[in-house]
Amino acid sequence: MGKRATEDARVLSAGRRWSALAVLVGAVLLLAIDGTVLYLAVPSLIRDLSPTATQILWIGDVYSLALAGLLVTMGTLADRIGRKRLLLIGTTAFGLASLAAAFSVSPGMLIAARLLLGVAGATIMPSTLSIIRNMFTDARQRTRAIAVWSAASGGGIALGPLVGGALLETFWWGSVFLINVPIMVVLLVAGIILLPESRDPNPGRFDVLSAALSMAAIVPLVYMVKHTVGSGIDAVTLACLAVGLAMGLLFVRRQRRLTSPLIDVDLFRNPAFSGAVLANFFAIFALTGLLFFFSQYLQLARGFSPLAAGLAEMPATLASIVVVGLVGVALARLGRGPAIAVGLGTTAVGLLLVTVAEGAEGYLWLGLALVPVGLGVGLAMTLTTDAVVSAVPPRKAGSASAISETAYELGVALGIAVLGSVVTFAYRSFIAVPEGLPENVRTNVEDSFASALSVLEPGSDLAHAAQEAFISAMQIASVAAAIITGIGALVAWRTIPPTRD
Repeated sequence: MGKRATEDARVLSAGRRWSALAVLVGAVLLLAIDGTVLYLAVPSLIRDLSPTATQILWIGDVYSLALAGLLVTMGTLADRIGRKRLLLIGTTAFGLASLAAAFSVSPGMLIAARLLLGVAGATIMPSTLSIIRNMFTDARQRTRAIAVWSAASGGGIALGPLVGGALLETFWWGSVFLINVPIMVVLLVAGIILLPESRDPNPGRFDVLSAALSMAAIVPLVYMVKHTVGSGIDAVTLACLAVGLAMGLLFVRRQRRLTSPLIDVDLFRNPAFSGAVLANFFAIFALTGLLFFFSQYLQLARGFSPLAAGLAEMPATLASIVVVGLVGVALARLGRGPAIAVGLGTTAVGLLLVTVAEGAEGYLWLGLALVPVGLGVGLAMTLTTDAVVSAVPPRKAGSASAISETAYELGVALGIAVLGSVVTFAYRSFIAVPEGLPENVRTNVEDSFASALSVLEPGSDLAHAAQEAFISAMQIASVAAAIITGIGALVAWRTIPPTRD
């Protein structure tokens, strides 16, 4: 950001800064909740709309996929037209898209509404972090502010099922979207009053082709994962892989030639920057990929009500909030890189404990296993985000924020796609369907555990076999998530220096 914008940030009173932060935190909290609030509604949604297993994945994933594909574009656009302006536009659009989602009458309509929610969310997220970067010029205050932002982001992911569970106890599944509307109205009014405006005074030309290439690189790769699970490796899989990689290569080459690129790809030459982005990606990949099916596991395999399932996930939520008070201590004693590695390592241990606890009879061990998951992800997300946005000058805050949040949303999208697909594939491998079943029953049993329960008699031998297959599939996904998170810890340890500022 330029001199004028920097001076505007400095003249804000401390009360105005922290009040504005509350508005930004409220926005990102709602976006994070919206990413997972639907998880507990899946069983009732299946009863009302009868989606296929693939449609269920798209309903859960398309929101984050749209966010991931558009964050870079919207972050750069925010630098040009004003971060506050774009955030307020996105807030309005998010409220309208929530209405469409709430009253969807078919799986296709709900997927389309979730897509629009993702597009609207992409206009909000880069602005929240870049406004924080410009309001808090003191490094210590900025780290504290980003810790609060990260707690809202990570805590919102875990709070989503609780909010959804509370609503579903009384209302229909569409209420998990309808609740967004009054909250967005409050945020819109508060944002108009409290948020400062900022932009890059010399942003250069906005390159539409780069924006298209960024989407063309991301979408085929995520679709490839989904398609492979449903149909195996075929011509479509190879075509998606080729298109995604080719578009990604063209995007990078174009950014190197432009005087005003959508992303400054040279930032990735800095190992600390690249390591922070990768560590952020690994942390959120494991957490959201697991939570998407974990909510179904609690309801369908454990028999929890939606509200009880949401409460059962609270240990991770509370731990991710508590970690805000530990960030400063960890940073001072360990340094940024080792602290991030410890956070990711703690998450990996927690995920392995979850693997064991998923097969246990009671809930106690499962609840305790979620604590290190929440602590580790909260610590890693805060410090990786701070490392990314602190690595660039304030005038490029929108672009850097977009890179950080693109890694975040790609982690969400690919976490659901990859780990969700692991669960689906493992379930289909483990389930043994006896001969002689009607074709429609066989198809539902082989499709997914949720579909199986819709056609099987509760307590029957086949229902029990389907439950055991689903639990085994969840355990495999948990181990996979732990391995991925462990790799992220090694990346952070080797690439991010132990700075303590």
